[in-house]
Amino acid sequence: MRNLIVLIIYKWRASFSISVKQKAHEQERCILETAMPRPIITLTTDLGLRDPYVAEMKAVILSISPNATIVDISHQIEKFNIRMGAYVSASISPFFPKGTIHVAVVDPGVGTRRRPLLIQTRQSFYIGPDNGVLALAAKSQGIRHIYEITNRKFMLAKISSTFHGRDIFAPASAHLANGKPPAEFGPEMREIVTPCFSKITRRKGVLVGEALHIDGFGNIITNFGEKELASMRIEGVVNVEFKDVRLKLKLCKAYAETEPQKPIAIVGSHNFLEISINQGNAAKHFKMKSGDRIALLRS
Repeated sequence: MRNLIVLIIYKWRASFSISVKQKAHEQERCILETAMPRPIITLTTDLGLRDPYVAEMKAVILSISPNATIVDISHQIEKFNIRMGAYVSASISPFFPKGTIHVAVVDPGVGTRRRPLLIQTRQSFYIGPDNGVLALAAKSQGIRHIYEITNRKFMLAKISSTFHGRDIFAPASAHLANGKPPAEFGPEMREIVTPCFSKITRRKGVLVGEALHIDGFGNIITNFGEKELASMRIEGVVNVEFKDVRLKLKLCKAYAETEPQKPIAIVGSHNFLEISINQGNAAKHFKMKSGDRIALLRS
């Protein structure tokens, strides 16, 4: 009888010890989960703010991943302007923490055979249509994997043919934020659509590019980067040609290095060559718009 009592006490102590350890592990797990940063999902769209579309995307994301932090980049991308969406995405993505999920919805081909993509780079994830809107940002960060989103588990049960932002891209981003492995979203691919506006051609010592973006100040942001300027051995003066106009512009480091209303060339905050007017609107003055051809000549 005495041996039986001793055995019962021993088992109770062992069980109590295990229970205490389990509670400690649970507390540690809770602390770790609390300390981990919340997943970040950014949204860049041409959906505007008048209609319910953006709110619907956010509702889907938060219903699947309630701890996600949603950051609105812009919903005022010009309608159907893939070039503008790509530029904005490429401009903001380097400044976000590693592992950020960037969703871009500028999708004039929605409902067609264009593919929904999940791109994994060395720094971030990109989700959106395979129409070029993801290409600038993803390629600048070094693409590691490209997946076509085909797994219906990561989409809404009912998919509209006109709103993949809500029914495919939003839920995919939320499931990714919850830790689902990218490889589960669909088959891996090798290539994505590369937009023509990211390409620069060389013709007899002249680089031919275009106006990548016109910002709110009227600055003409070209697709010439510092690499192109170096290849043309450009230092103090920039020669550009567009719309039958040839300009010889001082390459400045600040807009105020010239008098007000005078045109200048400057490498902007996103490392693209800009044609600007100090305290003026270069796009209006030169009647330039996004997509217009610009040639860069040797000094």
